[in-house]
Amino acid sequence: MKKLLSLILIFALAFSLCACGETGRAKEIYFLNFKPEISEVYTKIAADYEKETGVKVNVVTAAAGTYETTLKSEVAKDEAPTIFQINGPVGFQAWKEYCADLSNTKLYSYLSDKSLAITEGKGVYGIPYVVEGYGIIYNNDIMNKYFALSDKAVSISSASEINNFATLKAVVEDMTAKKDVLGIEGVFASTSLNQGEQWRWQTHLANLPLYYEFKDNKSYDNTVLAGLAANEIEFKYGSNFRNIFDLYIENSCTAKGLLGSKSVNDSMAEFALGKVAMVQNGNWAWSQISGVEGN
Repeated sequence: MKKLLSLILIFALAFSLCACGETGRAKEIYFLNFKPEISEVYTKIAADYEKETGVKVNVVTAAAGTYETTLKSEVAKDEAPTIFQINGPVGFQAWKEYCADLSNTKLYSYLSDKSLAITEGKGVYGIPYVVEGYGIIYNNDIMNKYFALSDKAVSISSASEINNFATLKAVVEDMTAKKDVLGIEGVFASTSLNQGEQWRWQTHLANLPLYYEFKDNKSYDNTVLAGLAANEIEFKYGSNFRNIFDLYIENSCTAKGLLGSKSVNDSMAEFALGKVAMVQNGNWAWSQISGVEGN
């Protein structure tokens, strides 16, 4: 079985010089990218890397929501990906037989917090290059315009004072009532529910109630291990998930019945153009925001 290099979130093309577990210098690297929103960045990195080293990097980007199926198809080919991504400890269990041991690589030596690596025994099989963050991104100008209103329904005076769901709900619903005054079409950008575009809710948002449920299991000091050991999911914090999801769709710039046609790009364009005040996404979304013409 071929052994391929795997990274939790990829990057570090400059350090990945071995293909398919073979020794010697690779003439070409096949990198299967997970994130369509930053594909242009990786294409540029690949070109710079080839210019510096003479090693060609072929960047292939899987369509949104299709990475696992694309990876299954690609690893079955003679020219399988040299670098691919695993989705943390759970993903490693599915792809471990393809993962090369990276414990003696320069890449691993650069990792400042070794506890973040995916390990088994003495081997290191997945190396994160960055910890990403996600949440609700807001337009500060629109928020300041709201907080300057003399008839606002809340007593707080800045977004930094929103520290619980009740306050967020009060602010959002009042902003919806005043959307014409604020010059917006809705508070939240479209909740993208088009096929393959639901990952912000199915993974990122859903991670939170699961995290707290697994955290409640005191038999483990690690939520990942607690999750892996769980035979069933109670979804005990499901009401919290429902509350925030309902807040999104009930205070959106798009009617509920039309959300099934919306993509992440639609959502980010709405935010970038100032049509809405808030959007759920992560720090990687900057490229989508800055790339929208007219923002």
